[in-house]
Amino acid sequence: MAEKTKYIGATGRRKRAVARVRLIKGKGAITINGKEFTDTYGLMTEPLKLANVLGAYDISAQVAGGGSIAQKQAIQLGIARALIVLDSTLKPTLRASGMVTRDPREKERKKPGLKRARRAPQWSKR
Repeated sequence: MAEKTKYIGATGRRKRAVARVRLIKGKGAITINGKEFTDTYGLMTEPLKLANVLGAYDISAQVAGGGSIAQKQAIQLGIARALIVLDSTLKPTLRASGMVTRDPREKERKKPGLKRARRAPQWSKR
């Protein structure tokens, strides 16, 4: 039978993107939706750099919804939350850099009589 791996899991969200992140003791491999990710200088690895654990944990993330940037920001929040579960003394450091707070901004709904959320139809004086 396969050996169960110990991991720390957390969820991150941004706009419509939802990321389920797992931190596993390892060599720093990053896997997103089953594909290897090689860029360690990106937005997602910022919490690891602040915690000085870049390369100490393998990251596995399942992301759905949203655009590419929103997905990266959701993964970043998930990693930050997982690090806090791992070591609660990191919370003030991560909070100071704004990585613990979920960004509440969502897409505004379309209103009746308007073309988009706030865009009105073109107006003609005569």
